[in-house]
Amino acid sequence: MLNGKTIIAATTGLLMLSLMAVNAQAKGNIEKGADLTTDCIECHGMDGKGNFETPQIAGLKESYILERLRGFQSGKTKSMDDMMHTYTEDLTDQNLQDLAAYWASRKN
Repeated sequence: MLNGKTIIAATTGLLMLSLMAVNAQAKGNIEKGADLTTDCIECHGMDGKGNFETPQIAGLKESYILERLRGFQSGKTKSMDDMMHTYTEDLTDQNLQDLAAYWASRKN
């Protein structure tokens, strides 16, 4: 028979394993991200360096790009005319990870 301490220990262990699995998310795929850049390059340019209206996205930290993309998608982060929300609203989270990996890999 299981006692209270055993149940708590087992529950804690399962919770920790679950948290580790969430933190071990799939990393973005650079090649797949390259295939998704059609909308990006319209404003940020082929090199991702942006222009006077749009920021540089090439070479930024992958986690930062992903955070921003997720913010645009959810609507928590605003962009000019909400264009970034429009571009990201139908993408999967894996798509966002792939785009983040691609643009982070593009060094200046």
